[in-house]
Amino acid sequence: MKTDEFNFDLPENLIAQHPIAKRDNSKMLTLNRSTGDVEHKRFYDISENLETGDTLVLNDTKVIPARLYGNKKKTGGKVEVLLVAEEQEKTWLVMARPAKKLKVGTDILFKEGLLEGTVVEEREEGLRLVKFHYTGDFYKVLDELGEMPLPPYIGETLQNPERYQTIYSKNRGSVAAPTAGLHFTEDVMQALKEKGVNIVYITLHVGLGTFKPVEAENILDHKMHSEFYHISTEVADIINQTKINGKKVIGVGTTSCRTLESIADKNGRIQGGSGWTDIFIYPGYKFKGIDGLITNFHLPKSTLIMLVSAFAGRENTMKAYKEAIDQEYRFYSFGDAMFIK
Repeated sequence: MKTDEFNFDLPENLIAQHPIAKRDNSKMLTLNRSTGDVEHKRFYDISENLETGDTLVLNDTKVIPARLYGNKKKTGGKVEVLLVAEEQEKTWLVMARPAKKLKVGTDILFKEGLLEGTVVEEREEGLRLVKFHYTGDFYKVLDELGEMPLPPYIGETLQNPERYQTIYSKNRGSVAAPTAGLHFTEDVMQALKEKGVNIVYITLHVGLGTFKPVEAENILDHKMHSEFYHISTEVADIINQTKINGKKVIGVGTTSCRTLESIADKNGRIQGGSGWTDIFIYPGYKFKGIDGLITNFHLPKSTLIMLVSAFAGRENTMKAYKEAIDQEYRFYSFGDAMFIK
């Protein structure tokens, strides 16, 4: 399957540069994957699309200020690192610049030594493994030194960093937000609860793969980055009971979808636990974990639009995207929502 089959032209003015004033006022395109029919609503109407006993699965990961600027200890040369994932205690996989000059043994100082790092392993694609040295709590140090790692297509400065967090973010570890969750407000949550919809939380720490376009001509040659997930036994039980009751499990975001599809058995049964997933979902994949998906509008030729195409059908997806462009929906992280049922 060719990567170009998932390409489309998007006017630059439709790339959302900032969040709208109220989260749940975003537009919501509803796509029926059986018929291809499309409806236009607002996100605050989401409860109308769900039934009592359905279960929404949200990702409660929290974005960390993962972009750090420092200097090489010996030469003073400038260094930029983007934290990707903690592989061992105090040891993180990072995307580094200039990577070629960061050899094993290179020491890096951040803010005059408040945080120090030592390169302990070189990897491909500008990745390095860095062991950090600090006093106290690492995340408190990051809060003082780090910057929020906004996607490269956002050129404006984010005035309120909390707008790049979901209202239910809890477990620190992501370098990007699970953006489908940015539309939720307390009012929306209350409406869902009053309707009898189950709301449960899993964790998947979003990594660099969310920014990475598929550059291979054939999508099968693309390699996914691994991401850490956790799902409790209690949440797994609720999801399984939802299936038994004949109700629907709705993944909020591609991250929740990928987590559930990674751990669901052939019958769709979920088990609690933790691990790493590099699942790549593209057309032809048979879904086992989810029955519906809430998502944003994604980059051309990305693994995310391939996942959406696998769930809704490529033709349905491309027609819906064309409709969204014609109706001037806002795209990407701070953009509008899509509900696929």
